[in-house]
Amino acid sequence: MAKLLYFLTLVSIVSSNPLVFKAEEWTLGNFTKQDAVNPVMGPNENTTFFCPVRQEIVNWEKKDVFNPTALVRDGKIHMLYRAEDEVGAFKGTSRIGLAVSTDGINFDREPEPIFYPDNDDANIYEWEGGCEDPRIVELNGTYYLTYTGYDGTLARLMVATSQNLRNWTKHGLVFGKALNGSYENMWSKSGAIVTTLIDEKFVATKINDKFWMFFGESNIYAATSDDLINWEPVVDPDENSEDEYNLLPIFGPREGNFDSDIVEPGPQAIIREEGIVLIYNSRNKDPNNGGDPELPLGTYSAGQVLLNKTSPTQLIGRTAEYFITPDRDYEIIGQVNNVVFVEGLVNFQNKWYLYYGTADSKIALAIIE
Repeated sequence: MAKLLYFLTLVSIVSSNPLVFKAEEWTLGNFTKQDAVNPVMGPNENTTFFCPVRQEIVNWEKKDVFNPTALVRDGKIHMLYRAEDEVGAFKGTSRIGLAVSTDGINFDREPEPIFYPDNDDANIYEWEGGCEDPRIVELNGTYYLTYTGYDGTLARLMVATSQNLRNWTKHGLVFGKALNGSYENMWSKSGAIVTTLIDEKFVATKINDKFWMFFGESNIYAATSDDLINWEPVVDPDENSEDEYNLLPIFGPREGNFDSDIVEPGPQAIIREEGIVLIYNSRNKDPNNGGDPELPLGTYSAGQVLLNKTSPTQLIGRTAEYFITPDRDYEIIGQVNNVVFVEGLVNFQNKWYLYYGTADSKIALAIIE
C-alpha cells in the first residue's frame, strides 16, 4: 500500500515536476520475463580452457555465468557473457564467453572464452579477479568493448576493440591518459556508451563532436571521448562535487525507493526522439534505514532515465518505479541473492530483447513484444 500511495503521489505531480514522467511516454516499454525458457543460460561444468596466467587447465564457466552484453551480427544475436571458474583466492576468476542464437532463446556457446586475463600489459588490472561485466557498441566495422578489470582490490573501467568478436586488442584503462594519469586508481565500472539504433546495430554516436559514456556505481557520471578509447570524465565546473575526483554526478540514489543505495548504468544508452534513454541498475538499502520497505536489503532492480540528447548531463525524466525486480527463484537465490542485473539489450526482428544476470549465477531474458 505504501508503494501504491507513493506512485499515485508522483503521478499527481507529473505536470509540475519535469523529472517525473508517465513511463509509457518515453521508456522502452513493458518487458515480459520469458518464464517458459528462463533461465536461458547457466553454468557449464564441462568446458575447459588453458589459462595462460595460471598455466593450467580450468573449468572456466563452471561456477556461474551472468551479466551479459549482446548485439546483432549477421542476422543472429551474439551474447558476450561473464563466466567464473572455481579456482584461486577468489573462487572465481571472470572471463568473457561468446554464445550465438538465431532465435534469441537457444544459444550455441564457444567452447573457450573469447576475452580473458593474459600475460599482457593489462594483467596488473585484471588479475586475479578477471574481466567482468562487458558492454559493447560498434562503429564503422569495429566493436568497442567496455569492461571492468578487477585485480582483487580495485575495479577499473577498461576498453578493447575487435573486428570479429574473437580477436581483441586491449587498450587499457578508459581514463588512463586523462589528467596525466590522475584517474588510474579511481574505482570505476559499467561504461554505457551513447548510441543510435541503425538496422539492428547500436552505433556509437557523437553529440556536440564528442562521444559520450555514462559510468559509475555510487552515482552515475559522464565522460567524453574523441575516439571511443581515451575518455575524459566530466567534472563539476563549480568544484562542488562531493566526489574526491570532483566528478559531476548526473543522478544518484533516492531515499526510500528501490534505488536507495547505489545506481549503475545498464546496457548502452540510446538516442531516441524524446532524448537519451538509459536503463540503470540499482540496489536497495536496509528497508528500516532509508530503503524501499517492500524490498529486501541489497535487492538489485532496474529503472530508466531520460537525458537531454543535446546536453547529456541534463536529466529530464526518471521512472518512479523499477520495471524489473527479482521475483523468480533463480533471481532470488544464487551467488548473490535477490539480483536482476540488466546489461544486454538488442532490437531483433522488431522486438526488444533484454538479457540480464540472475542472482549473479545465471542469465535470463525479458522481451517487449
